[in-house]
Amino acid sequence: MKIAVMMIHGVGRPDPTFADGMIAALTKNFRKATAGADELVIKPAYWAPVLQKAENELWRRLGAGGPMDFVKLRRFMMDFAGDAIAYQPAPRERAIYEGVHQVLAKTLKDLSVLAGPTAPLVVIAHSLGTVIASNFLYDLQSQEKRQIVPKSVLRNSGKSPLDRGETLSLLFTLGSPLALWSLRYQGFGKPIQVPSRHLGKHHPRIKGGWVNIYDQDDVIGYPLRTINAAYQRAVKEDRPVNVGGLLSSWNPTSHTEYWTDHDVLTPLTEEFIALSKQFQR
Repeated sequence: MKIAVMMIHGVGRPDPTFADGMIAALTKNFRKATAGADELVIKPAYWAPVLQKAENELWRRLGAGGPMDFVKLRRFMMDFAGDAIAYQPAPRERAIYEGVHQVLAKTLKDLSVLAGPTAPLVVIAHSLGTVIASNFLYDLQSQEKRQIVPKSVLRNSGKSPLDRGETLSLLFTLGSPLALWSLRYQGFGKPIQVPSRHLGKHHPRIKGGWVNIYDQDDVIGYPLRTINAAYQRAVKEDRPVNVGGLLSSWNPTSHTEYWTDHDVLTPLTEEFIALSKQFQR
């Protein structure tokens, strides 16, 4: 009886250990509440290397072009806007989009082996990672109607219900800019379905849902339920929090503070405990 958890980082220059703090805290909290920490099988989806080499080279070339003020702010814009722009697929340029999704597909494949092919799936995503998660899951949910998942991604995918996203139970979006991405679509678009519409045939007792967590000082993270009627139905809760320490909790740098903050870990732990109880009935 395992619960599969995929963690997806956002913008910036994270290293492969980006999720270690949250993994340790969630495991500790879950064990304390349920005496069953081994139920959680957690895998980070570390997609940064798909983009980092090109961004580093571009930054080097720009630095050789002449003096620039606000260097740290410019580097942040490179990390955020650069990641976001590069990730968006163009008609004949999809290599980065597909490369990032390959990382997620491989992560699900690993989770299917470690947690089981029908394990309930929980996705925790931050920042641009929430857009990536939304696109990846949207592709999976649309695949049975039309062949939308790129072949390069399918080659890195498994064949289990978990790999197909059928066991998606919970989605947590942290500091999500999905509201801004909704501007790309007429009427602000259509969200993914959480839980998956197929979840009932694998785990009929699990209710699941989508919880969106955002700091009120985070200019990248926004509430989602008021985007349109479809988002209001799809998102169970917009939860405002105050993340960060003395220097970051009151300003936009709070955007980087979600992973280990108590205000985030508490609702996550509560949802995991509820999921475990539903799953074990």
